[in-house]
Amino acid sequence: MDNITQNTENIGQSQPKWSWIEGGIAVPQGFRATGVKAEIKYPDKYDVALVYSEVPAQAAGVFTRNKVKAHPLILTKKHLENGVAQAMVANSGNANACVGKPGDEAAWAMAVKTAEVLGIAVEDVLVASTGVIGVELPVVSVARGIEKASLEIAEKISPEEMMQNSHQAALAIMTTDTVVKEAACELSTEHGVIRLGAMAKGSGMIHPNMGTMLGFIATDAAIPASELQELLREAVEDSFNMVTVDGDTSTNDMVLVLANGKSGITLNPQEWAEFRRMFWAVCQKLAQDIARDGEGATKFLEVQVLGAAAVEDARKIAKSICGSSLVKTALYGEDANWGRILAAAGYSGAEFNPNQVEIYLGHVLVAKEGQGVHFSEEEAKKVLSRKDVTVKLLLQEGQAQATAWGCDLTHDYVTINGDYRT
Repeated sequence: MDNITQNTENIGQSQPKWSWIEGGIAVPQGFRATGVKAEIKYPDKYDVALVYSEVPAQAAGVFTRNKVKAHPLILTKKHLENGVAQAMVANSGNANACVGKPGDEAAWAMAVKTAEVLGIAVEDVLVASTGVIGVELPVVSVARGIEKASLEIAEKISPEEMMQNSHQAALAIMTTDTVVKEAACELSTEHGVIRLGAMAKGSGMIHPNMGTMLGFIATDAAIPASELQELLREAVEDSFNMVTVDGDTSTNDMVLVLANGKSGITLNPQEWAEFRRMFWAVCQKLAQDIARDGEGATKFLEVQVLGAAAVEDARKIAKSICGSSLVKTALYGEDANWGRILAAAGYSGAEFNPNQVEIYLGHVLVAKEGQGVHFSEEEAKKVLSRKDVTVKLLLQEGQAQATAWGCDLTHDYVTINGDYRT
């Protein structure tokens, strides 16, 4: 969050400006959201989330690069072909992946039920699932949850109750997550305020190219689907695709965004530039929240790669270091083993000269020109003992840079994933 805070402060020096506000995905005008308990896997957990726009919205999405794709993901990609959607429905407790024809039918049933209870077109419903792979979805339970959620969305409630319902939606998409991941902000423009709300889930099976991660974003800005798609794709490259927890890329992950235009505001070029910064910041915040909540994690890792010849080289190195099991275990053990960091950079596939690299653990220089230097083990231990640890590499190759986020690897990760299906 430090980088985001700093960016926000810099942005605030000029008009227009954006700021963080309380709330989640239902903060923008014309959106409602809620989460309900449908008893998909556990009797007392929110497990069906529904997000609804009062009017059809421009829509965009990005999806896992895993060749094995979940049934709802395939359906959602098809429904996004026209760039319009009005609702997003998601369940936790079951991934609805790799179960054949029943999986396709279950995803379609979720869309049909949502369209029926909201009175909208089936093709305007985007569907997502998360949970255990290879188990048929209990369609009856999910349908019951969707119906219950639609009734809550239809109720006339106070802003406070609306915020609570939105929070329940964020709870409903969680699996092994230990904290809710949601964000909201607003942009002051010449003609009024534009708002952006979001929620995400992710804790394990997280790796660049998106992992077991769902992200939902809503805004009341008026943005054409083509521009929205480009904005989302670019933002994801520098946020969700720069997170790794355990090196596993999921079958289900996606990030979806709806822009319903209910603010009535069309952004001028200066406002659009500021909106992009706000959008980027929200995506990066949620990505960092996912890294902080890595399964069994005790430390948050940020890897900054500076001075690369190309951005893609910087990204490869940052992600490689964050994903290294040896780096992650050294972080957990608070061991200033800089050799593991350099080795991870070396097998990343990026172009760089190892003999020019400087490595810092926090403020402590531990290697220069590809070799170790004398440093205080005690000072390095202090850096590594913090909950948030920054590793910085200076490549001396050019001006490109990138940042990736991850966490340490602990024995709790094994415990959590050893009996995930029970």
